[in-house]
Amino acid sequence: MNRERLLLKNGRIVDPSHKIDRICDLLIERGKIAGIGTNLKAAGVQTMDLSDLIVAPGFVDMHVHLREPGQEEAETIRTGTLAAAAGGFTAVACMPNTKPVHDNVSITEFILKKAQNEASIAVLPIAAITRNQEGEQLTGLKDLKKAGVRAVSDDGKPVANSRLMRSALEQARQLNLPVIDHCEDPYLFKGGVMNEGIASAKLGLPGIPAACEEIMVFRNILLSALTGGRGHMAHLSTAGSMELMRRAKRNGVKVTAEVTPHHFTLTDQCVSPSDTNMKMNPPLRSAEDVQAVLTAIADGTIDAVASDHAPHSREKKQVEYILAPFGIIGLETSVSLGLDRLVNSGLISIARFVELYSLNPARILGLRRGIYKGAEATLTVFHPSRRIKVNASKFKSKSRNTPFDGWSLRGYPAATIYKGDIVWRRTLRRGS
Repeated sequence: MNRERLLLKNGRIVDPSHKIDRICDLLIERGKIAGIGTNLKAAGVQTMDLSDLIVAPGFVDMHVHLREPGQEEAETIRTGTLAAAAGGFTAVACMPNTKPVHDNVSITEFILKKAQNEASIAVLPIAAITRNQEGEQLTGLKDLKKAGVRAVSDDGKPVANSRLMRSALEQARQLNLPVIDHCEDPYLFKGGVMNEGIASAKLGLPGIPAACEEIMVFRNILLSALTGGRGHMAHLSTAGSMELMRRAKRNGVKVTAEVTPHHFTLTDQCVSPSDTNMKMNPPLRSAEDVQAVLTAIADGTIDAVASDHAPHSREKKQVEYILAPFGIIGLETSVSLGLDRLVNSGLISIARFVELYSLNPARILGLRRGIYKGAEATLTVFHPSRRIKVNASKFKSKSRNTPFDGWSLRGYPAATIYKGDIVWRRTLRRGS
């Protein structure tokens, strides 16, 4: 909308980083927070009444696949950021498994230029750790950082060579870059399509054991401790991984971790060979694993919630389960699932929720987030408890591969404000 001035009235401002949790007004001028207080007044401004709504520092999704360049039939930078804004996110970090792989500065520049021209929110590029994600030769981390990369990761292809991973962590430490790893032993994983357990045995589908993830989590913790590098564990899913991370943090190792909404809401009992929207990697785990993930979220072991938004065309998903690609979309359901299962269940507070969705992922990626006078007016507004029904047909994303279509959830994003502009706003009747 490009409004010069905006007055947000009567919202509950929640920013744990500045110890704010109170109902007040925010005045925004030229993209900055110009005033915080009660009964603020200003002439000639657009006014939004945010009664019953919460205003937080802008949410950040640190694990997203925008598919551009190379797979634009599933998603683009434009459609992916529209979906993110509709999901309450003001920044997304995009993974490097594009075509070609994001392993050089020219692709960094392409993504940033596209984002400048077409994105509605901030796009934070993540480059590959190794050339072509082949796990054999490191990319030019220094040049990539200079070009604007916020982290490095081989994403769905873990760096199996421990010597190479050590080198990556050592170089990244000097550049203050997080190294994000998809924790998976490729030899244990090979051929698996779902969690190994009773459910996989009943369905006759090849399983992926929990140890496949946990071996690499342990390896990465050891290497992070050895190098002092910032290892970040992507989309962890098992009880063993939660305990490994808990112990590592207790021992002062510089590691962080994220989990996804589907890993704290769904179990392997949900898997059906007729529904490929239940196929993701890491796979849906056991009920005991889900409970362990929830406990780790509550006790601070987990740093961030990330969607692992993985769009696929209908044609690619509508095949035999064993042949279908892994992954689901998540940008437009993540916040509601978090509010429903984490906050409204009584598991965590609103302040902890804001840490998981905003402050912690921003800190890991080197972003500034906060609500204070003079700060950039990048904000997420959400209703903490009102019910909403997921309707995938109305998603902004180009893809529809979600298992949550039709779900009724408590809580939703209401508006997304990026640098003072309202880039998305939900229109709902009171009580809907």
